[in-house]
This record gives sequence, structure tokens and C-alpha cells, in this order.
Amino acid sequence: MSTGIVGGLGMLALLVLLVLRMPVAFAMFTVGFIGVTVLGSFSSALSLLASETFTLSSNPELIVVPLFILMGNVATETGMSRRLYDAAYAIIGSVRGGLASATIIGCGGFAALCGSSVASALTMGRVSLAEMDRYGYDPKLSTGAVAAGGTLGILIPPSTGFVVYAILTQQSIGRLFLAGVIPGLLLAALFIVMITILSFAIPGYGPSGPRTSLREKSTALIGAVPILGIVLLTIGGIYGGIFSPVEAAAVGTGLVITFGVVTRDLTLDAFWRAIKESVTTTATVMLILIAAHMLNPFLALSHIPQAIGEFLGQLDIGPYGVLLLILACYLVLGCFLEGFAMLVLTMPVFFPVITALGFDPIWFGVIVVLTLEMGLISPPIGVNVFIVKSVAKAVPLRDIFIGVMPFWLMMIVALLLLVIFPQIALYLPNTMIG
Repeated sequence: MSTGIVGGLGMLALLVLLVLRMPVAFAMFTVGFIGVTVLGSFSSALSLLASETFTLSSNPELIVVPLFILMGNVATETGMSRRLYDAAYAIIGSVRGGLASATIIGCGGFAALCGSSVASALTMGRVSLAEMDRYGYDPKLSTGAVAAGGTLGILIPPSTGFVVYAILTQQSIGRLFLAGVIPGLLLAALFIVMITILSFAIPGYGPSGPRTSLREKSTALIGAVPILGIVLLTIGGIYGGIFSPVEAAAVGTGLVITFGVVTRDLTLDAFWRAIKESVTTTATVMLILIAAHMLNPFLALSHIPQAIGEFLGQLDIGPYGVLLLILACYLVLGCFLEGFAMLVLTMPVFFPVITALGFDPIWFGVIVVLTLEMGLISPPIGVNVFIVKSVAKAVPLRDIFIGVMPFWLMMIVALLLLVIFPQIALYLPNTMIG
């Protein structure tokens, strides 16, 4: 049996295991280990499992993952995320669709603390859905805004998506963080534009919220100063060359914990909950990464990436035609696969093609992460949709998916803008790092 056939059967087995709902990491472990055993030997598979596990788990750059996750969980427990939403709510809540727009701003701010889309959607859903329901917002708009706003967590730095991409492709985490800033702000602005259009076009869809006095606005803004200060210090420190991403994660986490202790908002029970949640999330990410490094040698031995790369290279559609074909594959896969699984499965295949065609790997990382975001709200998987459903139990799942579709279209617009104008992503890393 040829190596290509073994590789094809392995990938088919992987898809079957994923369809059967086996956890992604264990599915990749199984296929990778058996594949290396068949194409190599049992001893080489065991040796690879031991060496890759140790090498990856001892990578100092990966410290940013548990630290930023812990920072986000502590911020949730201390109510810092609520204060950020309250500030946005006080400023723009009185206009049509203002509460939904405030939710988008709150999601963006919280994303800059935790780097997790699921955590952003869950936290902001608990904070904002009750408020929007109280003021008569259509459930499709309110739930759609929370689900879509949560996706900003994987694009606005610090982003676990960028960290995983950097590890898989040997790119700079700092440059990727910089590259995500303007696209993240652009996407948030496009979401707010869509909310405004829908609120004015459909009567009662996004009614005006309560007016707040100047004193109430000032009080809300003062309450958000600590979280904004921490965000500016940690992310600004990376951009200014003061901190490395790892150091910024440590500084930000320390400041959030210190603030919680000083204000007495962080109790021992709350801190313990934040630690447990952080350990669980970090273990999930690490297992997926280690499993990916087990699967990648199997793919290399089967020569599948080279074969697909040669096939794409032979297509007479030009570099941008190949890029659009790859993005179309991501959009389709996003309907069925979880984001990190899609990332680790496709990078060994698509990344060599992209670099051979002369595309910037940092820019491509932003493009890929944006398509992962789209998968978070695409049916039938749509992880963020199910997260919002767990908070808004009375809203039918169908209505939530309908509600996210306008935001999904805005993601397409952002994707096209990034393809047409790569400098949207590359301006900051090229000017601030060079």
C-alpha cells in the first residue's frame, strides 16, 4: 500500500472520529500515532510522542496561554468586564441599537484581556442579554450581537488563535498580536454599523435605551479606568517594545489579581474558580497542540501536503485564485470543525503553499484567524451560538443563527478588505517592529 493511500485513509479515519464526537486531541493522537507506526515503526512513534510532548510543553512562549487565560478569568470574577460594559452602555446606550453596540465594545475590551472567544461570549452574554431583553430588543439582534461580538476574542490581541498559529508556523507572536489590532477594530466597527442599520431599518428591532446624565457617564467611565489601564499597559508594552508577549502576560495577570485583592472583589473562592477554569482551558489547548505535532509527522511521511501543494500550484488560477480557494475551504470546514482543530489540521497543508506563492505569513495568519472566527458562528457547529444559547435558554437556536447572519456578512466584508488591502494587517508590525 502506497504512502499516499495510507495518508488518505488516515485523514478519512480522522474525519470519522471527529464526526463520532471523539475529542479533537485524542482523534489526532490516535491517527498520528497509528499512521507513524504504519509508515515508520512502533518505536519511532513512541519516541516521537515522548520528544514532541516534552519539546512543546517546555516551550517558554506558550506561557502566554495560561497567563492570559487566567487574567481573563480573574477579570470576570472581579466584575471588571461588567464595568467595561457599563461604561459603553452609559455612553451610547441611549441611541437605537446602543445596547447591542455597547455589547460589541464590551466584547472587544474583554477580548483584550482574555483572548478567548468562548469566554467573551459567555461573560458578555451574562452581562448584557438581560439588559437588552429588559428594554425590548429583538432576541435575534441581542443574541446575534453577543455571539458575533464574542468572536473578537480570537482576533483582538492577546489571542490564543495567534499563539497557536505562531507555534505551528514558527512566526513571531508579537508581530501577530500587532497585526490583529487594526483588523479587530475594523471588524468591531463593521458590527456596530450593521447594528445601526438594522435598528433604523426594522422598527422595534433595536430600540433606544435609557438616557444617562453626565454624572452617570463619568461614574461609569471612572469604573472602567482600571481595566482600560491594564489593557493599555500590557498591550501597549508589547507594541512599545517594553515587554515581550510573555512578560506582558505576567504583568497583566499580576495587575488584575492585585486590583481584585485591593478592592476585595477577588475572594479565595473566586480565585480558586478562576484557577480551575484556567487549568482546564490551558490543558485543552496544550493537548490539541501536542496532538497536532503528533499528526504532522504522519502527514509529512504520507506526502499529502506536498501532493496538495503541487495540485494547487498547477491550477491555472493565479496566486489570488489559490488563496480564494483556500479561504473557501476554511469557510466550508468552519461549518463542521472546531476552530483550533481546523488550524492544526490545515496548516501543514496550506502554509507551505501560501509561502511558496509569496504571501506574507503574518498577513495570512490574520486571514486564517478571521475565518476561524466565522466558523464560531457558522451552522451547524457554531460554538459561540451554543454558548449564547446556554445563557439565553428561552431563545430558539434557529433565531440565534438568524441573528448572527448579518454579522457573518460583515466578516465577509472584513475578509475581502484584508485581501484587497493587506496593509490593514501589516501596517503596525511593519512600522513598529520592522
